[in-house]
Amino acid sequence: MSIFSKPKYSTVQVKKKDIPTGLWTKCPETGEIIFNKELEQNWMVVPKSEYHFPLKARRRIELLIDDGTFEEHDADLVSGDPLEFTDSKPYTVRMTQAQEKTGEKDAVISGTGKLSGQPVSIAVMDFSFIGASMGSVVGEKITRAIERGLEQKCPVIVVCASGGARMQEGILSLMQMAKTSAALKRLSDAGLPYIAVLTNPTMAGVMASFASLGDVIIAEPKALIGFAGPRVIKETTQQDLPDGFQSSEFLLSRGLIDQIVHRHEMKTRLASLLNAFKSGCAKSA
Repeated sequence: MSIFSKPKYSTVQVKKKDIPTGLWTKCPETGEIIFNKELEQNWMVVPKSEYHFPLKARRRIELLIDDGTFEEHDADLVSGDPLEFTDSKPYTVRMTQAQEKTGEKDAVISGTGKLSGQPVSIAVMDFSFIGASMGSVVGEKITRAIERGLEQKCPVIVVCASGGARMQEGILSLMQMAKTSAALKRLSDAGLPYIAVLTNPTMAGVMASFASLGDVIIAEPKALIGFAGPRVIKETTQQDLPDGFQSSEFLLSRGLIDQIVHRHEMKTRLASLLNAFKSGCAKSA
């Protein structure tokens, strides 16, 4: 028998205080935790690491196009479901959910406006809409944006972000590669400039078509750019890939893109390029 009796402990269940969600974002590069409001004010760029998060299409248009000058076109175009495609869910359900989540009809916004006083036709892809996959509506809106540049005799800018073609539309999505490329050939024949801006990620069918056909190709820092993903390439070639493979910096060093431009400097750089094109056209005339 022990001299001292064991003390009696009582346990009290303490409820963890609820922490509000949606207030903070973690930088995937450094692990830094950032207040969402600060991140939004900094155009979705992490202040210390300068990691560029995806940016909604309408916000990007606000940052690039002069206030009060943007006129949206083709806003009512909506994808059909000619294949009656179902993967984990019917395509019609997937589209409805994406539209409710983003408030957009599809993965690209197009229109005309002025960039630092210069008229442009612009199309901006939105990765939050089914990974900015390229279906028939995306291809059609980008083609019309290019043709609008032809009609109005102004430069065309496309801000690209995509995981590739939209598999739910099958061959119809793949046809958009040829359609957009043909429109760009007509723009080039008319002597009008086209600038492609590649953001993270720009992959597959989009990169294999209009994203790689710019007179000038600009990329944001550390964007993933390529056709197939690194894992697929490694498994196919059975070789280790170089550090930074398919990053903006890797492609710039090999001449596949022309410039890497920080998001904060993008409008100024685009304005400078448009001025250079304008000056070159005037001299040639």
